[in-house]
Amino acid sequence: MAEPGRPQRASQGIAGTWPTGRTAAAGGFAPAGLGVWPTIGETLRAWLRAEAGAGRLLPWVPVAFGAGIAVYFAADHEPVLWVAAATALLLTLGAVLLRRSRLFVPVLLIAAVAAGFAMATWKTARIGHTVLAKPLYSVSLSGFVETRDIRERTDRFVLRVTAMEAQRSDVRLERVRLSVRKGTAPEVGSFVQLKARLMPPISPVRPGSYDFARDMFFQGIGASGFVMGAITAAVPPDAGGLRLRYAAFMQGLRDAIDARIRATLEGDNRAIATALLTGRRDAITTPVNDAMFISGLGHVLSISGYHMAVVAGVVFFAVRALLALIPGFAVGFAIKKWSAAAALVAAAFYLLLSGAEVATQRSFFMTAVVLIAVMVDRRAITFRTLAVAALIVLVVAPEALVHPSFQMSFAATLGLVALVQIGMPNLFASPDHSTTARIALWGGREIAMLFGASLIAGLATTPYAAFHFHRVTPFGVLANLAAMPVVSALVMPAGLLGLLAAPFGLDGVFWWLMGIGIDWMIAVSRWVAALPGAVGRIPAFGIAPLVAASLGIIVMGLLRTPLRWSGALVLIGAIAWGLSVRQPDILIAGDGASVAVRGGDGRLHVIRAGKDSFLLKEWLAADADPRDAATASLADGVSCDEAGCVTPLADGRLVGLALRIDALADDCSRAALVVTARPAPADCAAMVVDRQRLTRQGALALTRNGDGFAVQPVRARGADRPWSPAAAGEGDFSGNLAPRAAAPRNRDATPSEADLQAED
Repeated sequence: MAEPGRPQRASQGIAGTWPTGRTAAAGGFAPAGLGVWPTIGETLRAWLRAEAGAGRLLPWVPVAFGAGIAVYFAADHEPVLWVAAATALLLTLGAVLLRRSRLFVPVLLIAAVAAGFAMATWKTARIGHTVLAKPLYSVSLSGFVETRDIRERTDRFVLRVTAMEAQRSDVRLERVRLSVRKGTAPEVGSFVQLKARLMPPISPVRPGSYDFARDMFFQGIGASGFVMGAITAAVPPDAGGLRLRYAAFMQGLRDAIDARIRATLEGDNRAIATALLTGRRDAITTPVNDAMFISGLGHVLSISGYHMAVVAGVVFFAVRALLALIPGFAVGFAIKKWSAAAALVAAAFYLLLSGAEVATQRSFFMTAVVLIAVMVDRRAITFRTLAVAALIVLVVAPEALVHPSFQMSFAATLGLVALVQIGMPNLFASPDHSTTARIALWGGREIAMLFGASLIAGLATTPYAAFHFHRVTPFGVLANLAAMPVVSALVMPAGLLGLLAAPFGLDGVFWWLMGIGIDWMIAVSRWVAALPGAVGRIPAFGIAPLVAASLGIIVMGLLRTPLRWSGALVLIGAIAWGLSVRQPDILIAGDGASVAVRGGDGRLHVIRAGKDSFLLKEWLAADADPRDAATASLADGVSCDEAGCVTPLADGRLVGLALRIDALADDCSRAALVVTARPAPADCAAMVVDRQRLTRQGALALTRNGDGFAVQPVRARGADRPWSPAAAGEGDFSGNLAPRAAAPRNRDATPSEADLQAED
């Protein structure tokens, strides 16, 4: 609307208003319709000015900071710390000097990218430690037990190593993660001596799959394995430090809570109740765990924003209600701020009790920013709140960016904040004055809010679920609508009341109520998981479509003008890109013991010399294959003997897995591709993937390219990172495998006996 007294130029359009037409300039030959283009330009400029308005820059800073962290993890080798830090400081100084210039925004965002890159580099340098490169057998270890996990079949603990002895190896590790027989894991804080078999951290089982070795590196763990024999308690050489005493105290508290729950509940009810309160979810049985994730309720098992919001919300409203009952408090004191402070303390305790995982940290920081905003009389749920929480998490733990929990939780939160900022105000329109209309509007509003929140959160997390877990939840909204009201109104409040009542011995009834709600949640998850089409399997796609999808979600979430719909176009393009990715024709395990070959029926046929069920599960999931590792059809078309196995490709050529050295000669003459965990002969006529290549490149994915194959390795050429160091040895392998030209044979010069006799 024009300001009074200020004339408007005839050429100036109003943002969002389209003129009915324009006349061509006198004497011109351009059609009258071309006059709409200047109006489009004015509209776009108006939208861009609105997006660049005051307060709109901050949400983009963590996006740029995260982009810098992503660039760091994409590097082939470790950057030089002082160069990365100096670059970030210089760019930040430049942004400060240019704060009144038009270049301020781009320079600031570039500085944020450099800062994210430098922060990730510094974090890696700060926690740097040795990573085991090859298996070690019968290793003597002494150390302190730092953490313990109670799982369905085996227990597991992390040992902070103080002494280590291994034959023919002088490697020294700081922490190792060991599996033991169920019920034999030592207490947290104890000092133990044992013998173990140690293995290097698990590398990706195929190119593009999740890197567990990177996770373990940032946890300070250099190897995994299992205990051999008995575990002996010993006298520690020192007290172990304050951090160990804190870990022992918190573990004891979790064990005490689990024991109180165990007195009332059992089975999956107990495991889920313990998971919701302490974060220990490994004891949940596989069928229930799978049903929860297939139905879209798996997020309930991982303590994140929802749980933290319920805890803080229950404490906030309970404290505020109690204080309001005291005469004079509601009028004379800021009980709302006191309640926010109490909720902040409760959220901090919940963070520590649950183990402070990445998703829990993110949710705590988000909740803390909201509660602090309440205490200082600022608007709580905004994009700035989300931006501050994201920056805090990424500064504290840059490695969280590549973790699925961070990606999914922030995508869901971004969608929900956008819904609150843009969509929910329409749900609070003034109702009609009739009582019936008010009741109808109230009920419809609550249902619409729950449906909208579930739908938006589910859609926002779908690309990440598809990328990391290769499945989506088509009926996730249905499951959340049926189960989440019960979880919010019964399960979580009963759990909090149980914690408060436990010191007084009055907690049993609350665990019983919690169990009733969990029964309903499990029933809903099983019902939804059993529906036809409940499992939406998605084949693996590369990181590039995921980055494009993330950009589309960010644009749709952060922009306010109709420009946000450009993000929808990017998202649609990313989905089409991801679905069109061609799946590999051959998958080869990093140890050379398993090979999957795509046959003429389009499905994978597996040759395996080992029993790695986890690897097969991941391969099949990435191929959107519903079969499991025990399915007999995986071996269709595979012929084996004691020397090796062969199976045909779709074009009829054979792929062989040679198990013995004496089988290589026959395989080299008959197969198109030979895979072996041994060194292959130099004169092998077939294409070869042998021990030397597997050692340097890890697992491989091969895609047919003419008569040869394009090779995609886990470790790219020249890659050398602290969590995945380059293997020693010679060999520089190209990105292609091509058939070898047959070597010319020398003709036999021996004359026949008949010819010799004829000449005689």
